Amino acid sequence: MSDDQQTTDEKTVIRSGRDFEQEFRLDAAEAGDFLVALGEQLRDGDDLTLSTDEWELPFAFGEPVELEVDFEGVGEPELEIEVEIPGRTDEKAPNVE
Repeated sequence: MSDDQQTTDEKTVIRSGRDFEQEFRLDAAEAGDFLVALGEQLRDGDDLTLSTDEWELPFAFGEPVELEVDFEGVGEPELEIEVEIPGRTDEKAPNVE
């Protein structure tokens, strides 16, 4: 069984080289708790892990983190906040000789 397959005892690990997307509909308090926990991981380290009972997504991030605020005030007002977190590369620069 590969690392991307789930067994009854372990979570699926989402790894590089794979696309993954899941949408959640949460109440405001639960979304706030998630954002606080995410913010603490961004502030305190250079790795973060997102997980549910079914999957885990470890992510080593780099700089800069892009934050976009989009307010649509016409009709039904809507505020969208998007965070794009780049992956960290372990590549080294070539030698200059």
